[in-house]
Amino acid sequence: MAENFFFPITNWSEDDKPREKLMLKGKSVLSDAELIAILIGSGSRSESAVDLSKRILASVDNNLNALGKLSLSQLMQFKGIGEAKAISIIAALELGRRRRGEDAVELKKITSSKIIFEIMQPIIGELPHEEFWIIYMNNSNKVIAKSQLSKGGITGTLVDVRIVFKTALEMGATALILCHNHPSGTLIASDADKQITRKLKLAGDSLEIKVLDHLIVTETSYFSFADEGIF
Repeated sequence: MAENFFFPITNWSEDDKPREKLMLKGKSVLSDAELIAILIGSGSRSESAVDLSKRILASVDNNLNALGKLSLSQLMQFKGIGEAKAISIIAALELGRRRRGEDAVELKKITSSKIIFEIMQPIIGELPHEEFWIIYMNNSNKVIAKSQLSKGGITGTLVDVRIVFKTALEMGATALILCHNHPSGTLIASDADKQITRKLKLAGDSLEIKVLDHLIVTETSYFSFADEGIF
């Protein structure tokens, strides 16, 4: 009966080693598993870093978004992943998430609800709790700033209208977009969501600061009050 034989990365050809492959051929040719293998540096006596990375990815159906949601303790349950390697994986995926957010902000001008989603999904789309954010814009509908207004739930008591419009006046904003996430994934506007929208829109009208839309954001999609005519 043949005996399983482990062939470590150090014995691979230069073309097959992840680090060397990146240097010789560029980052785009590496698989997700090879990129993670570079992060963790080494596997174990019985498994290469690439094989270990493939095993970790397989546990989340090769979905990097799902991998990014694994906690430190969950990653450390994999044989060959200690605290330092788990932290490296978490940090790298968090940097990727933040980069997506910065790339989206470069769009700057808001011309559709889809652009709002592209800006806000990396920020709140994958959170396990609710957050309420305001996007402040100028006359050209260009983003001046984004600001978290509340965290943990959406109720009238958590949304301070005075703070919203005090900030808007200080920034010289002439328009606002309201955004919050639904960790459950549901895209249905609650009575509280509608009440807050009306409250802020009414306050904005008196100050000549328009509330243009309210988006409910989930991991993969969104609900736009403006698109649905709920104003």
